[in-house]
Amino acid sequence: MEKRIGTVSILVSDTSVVPEVNRILSDFGAMIIARQGVPMHQHGFNIITLIIEGTTDELSSLTGKLGRLQGVEVKSMLAKARGQGSGDRC
Repeated sequence: MEKRIGTVSILVSDTSVVPEVNRILSDFGAMIIARQGVPMHQHGFNIITLIIEGTTDELSSLTGKLGRLQGVEVKSMLAKARGQGSGDRC
């Protein structure tokens, strides 16, 4: 299956699920290229952004597990990964 590169935005409004969020992210660590977490205490939530590379099935599994957690919202955006030397530039 073809790999894709993209982003995942995670909004956590219930801090009691943070350990479970981190466990799920660790389980999918092989597909995570970069991770940034920003606590927004004044607004009552935390934001985690990921840059990922994986198949659509892997991404669906990751976002599905996160999205089933109470107090967690997840959005993703993907592009087809281009091979090296394809001549295409961003």
